Amino acid sequence: MMFEFTRRRGVRSPVTDAPTFRVGRLARAKTANETGADLSHLIDRSYNYHSPRELHWHLAERLGLAPGSVIVREAVAA
Repeated sequence: MMFEFTRRRGVRSPVTDAPTFRVGRLARAKTANETGADLSHLIDRSYNYHSPRELHWHLAERLGLAPGSVIVREAVAA
């Protein structure tokens, strides 16, 4: 299952002092070039992710999918 997200600016992590980001929009991607249904309601958009990899694992756990079956990509800025 392929997902595409848009990044919103987050805060610096109080634990690691690394930058974080929030998800502005999460959508299921139909193909490599086409975005499908908006699935933003499936996640807490106020959560500060440390990396796209963390979002990847969160989605796999949330949807009960094997991590290897989940692909996460960031939307290209227009």
